[in-house]
Amino acid sequence: MSQQRQILVTSALPYANGAIHLGHMVEHIQTDVWVRFQKMRGHECYYVCADDTHGTPIMLAAEKQGVTPEALIERVQAEHLADFTGFHIGYDNYYSTNSPENREYARSIYNTLKANGKIVSRTIEQLFDPEKQMFLPDRFVKGECPKCSAKDQYGDNCEVCGATYSPTELKNPYSAVSGATPVLKTSEHFFFRLGDCADYLKGWTAGSSVRGDGEVQPHLQAESLNKMNEWIEGGLNDWDISRDAPYFGFEIPDAPGKYFYVWLDAPVGYMASFKNLADRIGLNFDDWFKPDSKAELYHFIGKDILYFHALFWPAMLHFAGFRAPTGVFAHGFLTVDGQKMSKSRGTFITAKSYLDCGLNPEWMRYYIAAKLNARIEDIDLSLDDFVARVNSDLVGKFVNIASRSAGFIAKRFGGQLADLQEQVSYFGMVSGDLPQAVEEWGYWLEVDSSETKAGDTILLKRLQSAARLIADAYEAREYAKALKMVMALSAMVNQYVDQNKPWELAKQQGQDVRLQEVCTVLINAFRLLTIYLKPVLPKLAEGVEAFLNVAPLTWRDADSLLLGHTIAPYQHLMQRIDPAAVEKLIEANKQSMEPQAAPAAAGNFEPLADTITIDDFAKLDLRIGKVLDCQFIEGSDKLLNFTVDLGFETRTIFSGIRKAYPEPEKLIGRNVVVVANLAPRKMRFGTSSGMIVCASGADDGSGLFLLDADQGAAPGMRIG
Repeated sequence: MSQQRQILVTSALPYANGAIHLGHMVEHIQTDVWVRFQKMRGHECYYVCADDTHGTPIMLAAEKQGVTPEALIERVQAEHLADFTGFHIGYDNYYSTNSPENREYARSIYNTLKANGKIVSRTIEQLFDPEKQMFLPDRFVKGECPKCSAKDQYGDNCEVCGATYSPTELKNPYSAVSGATPVLKTSEHFFFRLGDCADYLKGWTAGSSVRGDGEVQPHLQAESLNKMNEWIEGGLNDWDISRDAPYFGFEIPDAPGKYFYVWLDAPVGYMASFKNLADRIGLNFDDWFKPDSKAELYHFIGKDILYFHALFWPAMLHFAGFRAPTGVFAHGFLTVDGQKMSKSRGTFITAKSYLDCGLNPEWMRYYIAAKLNARIEDIDLSLDDFVARVNSDLVGKFVNIASRSAGFIAKRFGGQLADLQEQVSYFGMVSGDLPQAVEEWGYWLEVDSSETKAGDTILLKRLQSAARLIADAYEAREYAKALKMVMALSAMVNQYVDQNKPWELAKQQGQDVRLQEVCTVLINAFRLLTIYLKPVLPKLAEGVEAFLNVAPLTWRDADSLLLGHTIAPYQHLMQRIDPAAVEKLIEANKQSMEPQAAPAAAGNFEPLADTITIDDFAKLDLRIGKVLDCQFIEGSDKLLNFTVDLGFETRTIFSGIRKAYPEPEKLIGRNVVVVANLAPRKMRFGTSSGMIVCASGADDGSGLFLLDADQGAAPGMRIG
């Protein structure tokens, strides 16, 4: 066992304005598995989280529901915690950012940053809702894009043409809160001078820390580091950290009517939650957050909030006199059956609906963990594969081991396992047998575990010596690799069952000793596999511990065997997934699609544009293009990403037709009409080189229809 480490772990704070869904669960399961593993290793490890409770959306949602913001966030927090608890997420503290501890630390950090010259005030112009008497955040202003005139665009960027702009540039702007036409007003705002922190951040993002066990931990994953370098080298802008009343949040010291922007006090919520825990159980908070702390601090987050956690947060901590994180671990998004979660298809699955449908949360914990690795990759929940993998791995390979051996121990031997004293010397951790690389794993398992006692020894020695490899995989957040190893071991144990056939031994005269030995080997194998699966399946492990009549299993328990021990009668531990239950889950989450606007009726067409000449038309170079690929664009609910063959070259074109074509893969192979000589436009998703021509009906983007060409038209052909 390596030296004990002190570890503080957090997950991103769920916003208190919506239900917990399986996308949230990816992160919290990933975190919980890692924390449970660290605790099994004997480390002092704490897992804290909280609801993110401040901001304009919370204020408006509470107003709409006719309750106070405090009442709303209290109710939502209880709902969130119930969902997480239902999935066996084992927080040491689940708190709220609307807490006295958070107010204290947010103000203290702000005051220190201000004293260190990292806060500056400026007067800015901002749109103001005259009806609601409130300044409007960018996402609460809508209007027509100043570049392409697309309607119903947000106040910061156009999702049709990709242009970025300020809300004041929108044409015909309106408040998304009241519908009123906003007016310009000036206001004093406070900014965190992030650009002044660039040198420190350049070093921190590329740096590492020494863990409590002496191992080196990079602060960021390689993909995260590359992205941070792009942002730092591109120049870091000062960060607006204030908002004007009315606003639900903490008022800024010495600035009446000014409030901390939610993204300032939300990460401070990690500190506040831990402070609340520390005071409750007698920990010294300062030992964990002082600049020279030997404790480790890890944040598990989604890739969409990496900027805040890998730039703003470490800079805030460092220049306010606290320690920075040991590591920020980002993960990708969850798709369902290869597509973004969809309410219309019933695949925007809430945690509550999953539990209400009677589905075992550990089925989902296992499936998600079996997909996760240490990289920033999206993972897909294939519902058919979910059923097949859980039934095959957990029931068919793992639980099956106990169910095929425990009954004989109970009925024939009074629940007592064999002593096997003559073989004890062969068991235990044999480090020399460990392969040096996981790639050797398959070869390493090629052992003929025959019906001999030597086979018993080899089987259990292999399972025990796997502990280090599996532990290394868990530590590195390579859960898919760890569980692949466990299932390979389970398959080997099942091979041993088939070779030794305890059911046949039970029928033969004079084979009682051998029957007890074989079943003892199987119960010990099952116990070792349970140790390796316990971080993922904590509730099932509790059932196994009760069945084995042992104390809670730790990782160190893999060093020993259970011999001459009396076990309890076996109780069924897990059932198979009924596919009908998954269908029920989909139906429970389906929401009818919003009715699409009907195509324009006769006499209700848009008026003709101004008359042009043939010379004007000739300026357009319209070409036939063949769609080679079409995908959703992450972060946009309007754009599709087309790869189009124009005959003479291949181009990337972004088109705002996502609502009209929710299954983009069906567009692959068809011909489209492309404005080929349109100047490329740089967008936040990349560069779009052209425009795909559509017929337009409904203003919301659902009434769009791609133009086609008769058979025989080839990519590159000109139209006109």
